[in-house]
Amino acid sequence: MQQPLSGIKVVDLTRILSGPFCTMLLGDMGADVIKIEGVREGDPVRKAGTLVNDFSWYFASFNRNKRSMALDLRTERDKDVLVRLLQRADVLVENFRPGVLAEMGFDETQLELINPRLVVASINGYGSTGPYADRPAFDFVIQAMSGFMSANGGPDHPALRCAPPITDLVAGLYAAYGIVNALRARDLTGRGQRVESSMMAGMLSMFAYLTSDYLATGQLAPRTGNDHPITSPYGMFSASDGEIAVAPSTEDILARFMSILGLADVLADARFCTNDLRLLHRKELNLLINERLRRDTQANWIRRLNAGGVPCGRVQNVGEALNDPQMRHQDMVLEVMHPAHGAVQMVGFPVKLSGTPCKVRHPAPDHGAHTEEILAELGLSAARASP
Repeated sequence: MQQPLSGIKVVDLTRILSGPFCTMLLGDMGADVIKIEGVREGDPVRKAGTLVNDFSWYFASFNRNKRSMALDLRTERDKDVLVRLLQRADVLVENFRPGVLAEMGFDETQLELINPRLVVASINGYGSTGPYADRPAFDFVIQAMSGFMSANGGPDHPALRCAPPITDLVAGLYAAYGIVNALRARDLTGRGQRVESSMMAGMLSMFAYLTSDYLATGQLAPRTGNDHPITSPYGMFSASDGEIAVAPSTEDILARFMSILGLADVLADARFCTNDLRLLHRKELNLLINERLRRDTQANWIRRLNAGGVPCGRVQNVGEALNDPQMRHQDMVLEVMHPAHGAVQMVGFPVKLSGTPCKVRHPAPDHGAHTEEILAELGLSAARASP
């Protein structure tokens, strides 16, 4: 079955997370992704996370649907191999610090000479130009610098990081989005172009009303923990046996929520009759809601609220979410057989295409496993690659 990116060749010079996530997304859509790794050492993530049968499931999860080629790009011989790859490629993806690719002899001018149809995607911390361009960047620092950390946590607590490496994932996602748009533009113009996705810019684009409200008023939204900064009631509430996340985000949903709780008359109270007033008196309103919810179990309230069209759910841990029947129904946990390492479980495809679906064509490769195969495709012998 053809996939959306079948026939697209991607040369992947990335490592760790932001770049491998981007190229995994392209591979899932059918692209032929060639992961270039060093001869002596591969991607550091090969040794990260929990190892099962001496194999990193973390690496496996972000490097499926790729082939691995080991090259020493400090040598002219292997640089020539890379040039030959780029001459045939549609996309080059790198996540070096800005300027490193040029130092290797592959600046924009040289890349255009090699292949004017090549889409060149760069993923970095702050952008390739500007006062921070040369700074090193990792997720924790970008969460802090972007303002993301400052928006998390409660009003009486310090800024709080988001547990998953969100800045890497957002940058990789935006890069993949930019790449498919650049490929479509190439259909129209016949030429490739440069795509850049920075971690800090990507995070700044994710704030929704927090940035628009600041730009409109010059005022920062206060940290509100699990409460919503501009809507009340909205947040975490307590049933008799556990917490429930409830999001009555419109007046209609709120009316249904309060009616199910038997608190419809509360909305006529002068303290709670508008959203602005409810924000001012959030603590009193939350106390009333919690007192009522504690009269029954989490499961009973969730059943009744969902039946009434009120968005709600219990707080699940990662294991519970992975085993949630809805996620299993959505095939969000895959088991992939690796020829050397056995069965590997990983998260599935969140985007579903009815006619050209994502699929795992092959598992994450062993280090340099496809070097000879790819050299043969280029008409070169294995002796051409550095030992």
